[in-house]
Amino acid sequence: MKHAFRWYDYITTNIYFFGLSTLSQTLSPLVYPLLVQQFVGEEAKGTFFGTLRLWSLMVALLAQAFWGILSDRTTLRWGRRRPYIFGGTLIDLVFIALIGFSAGLSGWTGFGFLFVIAILLQISSNAAQAAQQALIPDLIPEDHRGRFSAVKAVFEVPLPLILVAFTVGRMISAGNMSGGMLIMVGVLIASMVITMWVHEEPLTEKLPPLDWQPLARLVLMTALFTVIILGLGEGTKLMGGLLAGVNDVAALMLIWGLVGLVAMLIAVALGVYVSVRVSLGDAARAHPSFAWWVINRLAFLVGAINISTFVVFFLQGRLGLVREKAAAPAANLLLIVGVLILIFAFVSGWLTDRIGHKRVVAVAGVVAAVGVAIAIAIPDLVAIDVGGVLIGAATGMFYTANWALGTDLVPQAEAGRYLGISNLAGAGAGAVGAYIGGPIADYFTVRFPAIPGIGYVLLFAIYGALFLLSVIALARVSTDSNGEGAYSPTR
Repeated sequence: MKHAFRWYDYITTNIYFFGLSTLSQTLSPLVYPLLVQQFVGEEAKGTFFGTLRLWSLMVALLAQAFWGILSDRTTLRWGRRRPYIFGGTLIDLVFIALIGFSAGLSGWTGFGFLFVIAILLQISSNAAQAAQQALIPDLIPEDHRGRFSAVKAVFEVPLPLILVAFTVGRMISAGNMSGGMLIMVGVLIASMVITMWVHEEPLTEKLPPLDWQPLARLVLMTALFTVIILGLGEGTKLMGGLLAGVNDVAALMLIWGLVGLVAMLIAVALGVYVSVRVSLGDAARAHPSFAWWVINRLAFLVGAINISTFVVFFLQGRLGLVREKAAAPAANLLLIVGVLILIFAFVSGWLTDRIGHKRVVAVAGVVAAVGVAIAIAIPDLVAIDVGGVLIGAATGMFYTANWALGTDLVPQAEAGRYLGISNLAGAGAGAVGAYIGGPIADYFTVRFPAIPGIGYVLLFAIYGALFLLSVIALARVSTDSNGEGAYSPTR
């Protein structure tokens, strides 16, 4: 921006994050789980919700990179980013209306329709998101980005969570899903309209020929990661037949807990190895700590992301809530977690300056595991909320400290190339935990219907173990510059 900054510049530049987060916080943890449950029933809801998560997240990852490349090179008089925010939002509205229409369907027709529309919505919404994420780097000088980013954090985390908890969540819990989605749509439209007041100059410089190689590498990396998750997920499902003759609940929980944990760990480790090798090639050997950092990040996020993803199903089973009745307490729990994430994201910045990035990341893993243990130990909403407080605080510490650790590890001249790989951790975490974990929860729903929620208690316990194992991966990360860390030229 060439003009002097005014108070509303902070709003117009960032408010679309409010719309995006309201969209995701309404659909992913509330609307999608309830619709999948309606279409496929209690016994298969985890499996098919995991399938929806896997494919929608992988498509989102590719779509965001594709639209980002296109918007970088757009030369319209309206600017580079606003056309995608405007157009992406208008197309979003069509797909959101179709999601609402799907609520009147049933069975496999309903699930198939929802699956296709959810994929298409990821393509359109990521056109807008890729453009929105570029506004601060495009328009804001470095000495103002901290303040603009702070406003971004407020729009992205606490405000949408508060809105969803006190309006959308309560309406869905009362059986008014259409009303909740209308609020979501209103916020999305309003945030888009306000964003149109951003002042963009059209791109006039001559650009070099388009290099599709980075996107091609991302496509290959995503495809291989998806194949790994699919293979492990199918292998996990086959375990059900092998254990048909075992009736001891404790033994089955132990076996399935180990199977699920090992499968997710293999997906994390092998997925990171393949991703790093495809993206970096031989350079990966020179930076061994970088791969362990990504493993630490992915293992932690598998737990953090999927706890919020399955929270509706967990509350239904653990507290005996009927379908939509779990939406309000789920939204309130996500609010608690979100506010704690925001608070401790700032607190951890102070902590890392005193005890170091690695120690804060390690503490986060342990605290998150303790939070899970409390949440699953007692079938009581207060205990679950207490666990949510610890998980939220740990996640806030992790986000700040882990990212700071990563920026220390990567070669500064290629920071964008290296840190771009970490984008796979966010999408991959949701896919790994949902696609492998969903069938495990369904297995116990079918085998032991008299013990409500036992499958989701086990699934959350697996996520808690992943928090602890992320700390073990962290031990392999070194920030030394003497040959054992990221800057080693030989190892």
